[in-house]
Amino acid sequence: MSKPTRSLCYVFILFPLLMLSQNRLRDHGVEIGVLQPGALNAITDVPGVQVGHTTLVKGDGVRTGVTAIIPHAGNIFQDKVPAAIYVGNGFGKLAGYTQVKELGNLETPIILTNTLSVPTAMNAVIGYTLHQEGNENVRSVNAVVGETNDGYLNDIRGQHVTEADVLQAIQNAKTGPVAEGNVGAGTGTVCFGFKGGIGTASRVLPKQSGGYTVGVLVQTNFGGVLQVADVDVGKKLGHYSNSFKYSPDGSCMMVVMTDAPLDTRNLKRLAKRAMLGLARTGGIASNGSGDYVIAVSTAEACRIPYEAENPIQTIPTLRNEAMTSLFLATIEATEEAILNSLFTAEPMTGQDGHKMEALPKEKVLEMLKEAGKIN
Repeated sequence: MSKPTRSLCYVFILFPLLMLSQNRLRDHGVEIGVLQPGALNAITDVPGVQVGHTTLVKGDGVRTGVTAIIPHAGNIFQDKVPAAIYVGNGFGKLAGYTQVKELGNLETPIILTNTLSVPTAMNAVIGYTLHQEGNENVRSVNAVVGETNDGYLNDIRGQHVTEADVLQAIQNAKTGPVAEGNVGAGTGTVCFGFKGGIGTASRVLPKQSGGYTVGVLVQTNFGGVLQVADVDVGKKLGHYSNSFKYSPDGSCMMVVMTDAPLDTRNLKRLAKRAMLGLARTGGIASNGSGDYVIAVSTAEACRIPYEAENPIQTIPTLRNEAMTSLFLATIEATEEAILNSLFTAEPMTGQDGHKMEALPKEKVLEMLKEAGKIN
């Protein structure tokens, strides 16, 4: 199948002000958990973290894009960050997993896109890394690229994402508010049988627990029986997987970043808790779901230099006893990020006339009022 020329694609660059006009969960008075969010309630509340999107919408069939998450503004290959990946259910194509598992670090931006665009994104990230100043002698790059399958709304077989689109998402990356819903890698996704997308949230620990920030960004494309603030929304709507209203299969990519000084072992423990956040929304990690969590510590003191004269490296890391508050923060932020992806998404019609409605927020809010969750 031939690919369209770039002149035929509409590419939307989403500026930070966009998020301010969206109806996120907390805009309706719904508070998840007990910990407080950061100023933006986004992954970019973690100092130095940047997010960028490229959104592709063309004709009747192209509904896809790219999202880039960057842990710090420097040369990530030269100053790697501790990382871990947890596989909740492995029906997916997460590139770069084994090296992160083996070495415990991340050396590139994290890219999210659609299933059949993973190789393209890898090539783009490899080229981006090789051409960074200071990387002239680099001969190996571990590009980390995650995906979900947006093939219901998007002409996924057309492989419309280009390397230029990936590079644009990286170039668009910035601190500050993060656009959510039908943007970037979430443009064509479906969640709980409604329009899914990109969502984000954060939590800040109390000073007595270290004052650290945990930020989460998700790409939602999965199923189950939707719950919002412990209310059985999917059941009340009669809209859930086992009712055969929609397939529960799909995927959810979850990226967790924190400024807490953590090593790869405790990052993996942190990553596991994101799956508890997914479960609190009613997600079931179905047989056909690729549910992955990438956890990263952005703490400057924990960075791992590519080259060093001293063969011994000393990195500060929190004790195990200090992890519990971070676990709670990850669970709460993941749950809220997923719900934000639903609340900010809008209806979309895509390939072959397929239409996906947005979450019926008015009905959901009425259920929450009846349950005493909001006034």
